[in-house]
Amino acid sequence: MEDKPESAKEVCRACGSEGRIVDYRRGEILCKDCGLILDDTLFDFGPEWRAFDEEQMNKRARAGGPLKHAKQNMGLTTEIDRYDRDIKGSAIPSERKAQLYRLRKWQRRSRMGTSVDRNLSIALPELDRMSAHLNVSLNIKEECARLYRKCVNQGIVRGRSIESVIAAIIYLVSRKHHLPKTLKELEKVSSVDKKDIGRSYRTICRRLEMKMPVVTAADYVPRLASELRVSGKTEAKAIQLLKDARTAGITSGKVPMSMAAAAIFVSGRIIGDKKTQKIISVSNISETSIRNRYNEMVKKMEKNDLISKYPIPSTS
Repeated sequence: MEDKPESAKEVCRACGSEGRIVDYRRGEILCKDCGLILDDTLFDFGPEWRAFDEEQMNKRARAGGPLKHAKQNMGLTTEIDRYDRDIKGSAIPSERKAQLYRLRKWQRRSRMGTSVDRNLSIALPELDRMSAHLNVSLNIKEECARLYRKCVNQGIVRGRSIESVIAAIIYLVSRKHHLPKTLKELEKVSSVDKKDIGRSYRTICRRLEMKMPVVTAADYVPRLASELRVSGKTEAKAIQLLKDARTAGITSGKVPMSMAAAAIFVSGRIIGDKKTQKIISVSNISETSIRNRYNEMVKKMEKNDLISKYPIPSTS
C-alpha cells in the first residue's frame, strides 16, 4: 500500500474534512467531501515507460552501472582494441587503420594527461594486489580507492611512497569497519617498513581530521574463528567473553590478537568444541603467547568473579 503525500495529511481549509482523493492522472489532490483542489503540483518521478517483465525492464532502462573508484577511469571509458576489427568482427579497411592508430594513441595519452592520472595508474593496481593478498572485500576496496583519490587531490601523497600510503589506507578503512589488519601483515604484503605505514596513517588521520575507533580484541574473533573453523556458538561466546573481560579491565595492556585467540580457546572449552581442545599457533601468534594469555585470562576471571558466568573445565 502506497503512503499518502504529506499534503494529504492536512485538514481541508474549506470544510475541515480529513478525507482525500489523490488523482495521479491529473496530478491533483482533492477533498473527498467538498471537492476542493488542495494541491495540483504532484510529480511522478518514475520512468515514462512501462515494463511487464524483468527482461523488458533491463532493455528499456537507460542507467549504466555504478562508478568504480578502484578503476582508473571509474568504469567509464571507450576501449579501442588492437585487433583492427569492427563490432561485427570484420577487418577494418586499410585506409582507416592509420586513423584508429592515432585515436588509440591519443586515448592513451589522455588517460595519463595529469600527474594525478599517472599516480592512479600505479596506485590502483597496487591496491588490487594488496587487497587480493589480504582477502579484502570489494566494498572495503572501493572505499580505500575513494579515500586514496581524496588524498591525491589534497596533496597528502606527495613526498611519500605510494605503497606506504596504500597500506595505511587499507589499515585505516579495515579498522573503521572492525575488520582490522595488523601492521605486520601490511608490512609483509607491501614490502614497506611498518614504521613508514604508521607514519602515513597518522598523517592521513591528521590532514583529513579523521577519528578512528579503538581496535578491540573482539574485532579479531571472526577472523580467527574462520581460520580455526570453530562453531558459531564458540565465536559468539568468545565475543561476549571479551566484552565482559574488557569491562572488568582484563584485556587492558594486552595484544588484541593474542587475547582474541585466548578467548576462543576459553569459549571452546566451555562449550566443548573439539577443535579448540589443543592450543595451536594462529595468525603468526606463537603457541606460548596464546597459552600465557589463556592462563592470565583464567586467573583474572577467577579474581573478578567471572568464572561463575563462564565455568571453565579443568585443563590438567
